Amino acid sequence: MPSRPDEKLRLDKFLKVSRLIKRRTLAKDVCDRGLVMVNGRVAKAGAEIKPGDEITLSLGRRRIKVAVVTTAESVPARMASEMYRILEEKTEELQET
Repeated sequence: MPSRPDEKLRLDKFLKVSRLIKRRTLAKDVCDRGLVMVNGRVAKAGAEIKPGDEITLSLGRRRIKVAVVTTAESVPARMASEMYRILEEKTEELQET
């Protein structure tokens, strides 16, 4: 799964190929709702991702921040988690009313 340093990939495709989000259409929807940040800025589905970028996903009560290690058009499922490194993972507690 080698990656060239200048190799870029659309954000929605990276999220799908890396298995951070199961389907590309869902990845696009999450991006369109402003729930994905790249390097601290809200990103659209077509944003170009490259190794070294940091992606933050807010999915329900779960928030995950990853560093992009490599980009590839496709990888076997067992190697998908090697495309990124988890930097931070949080789950917010439900507040009682």
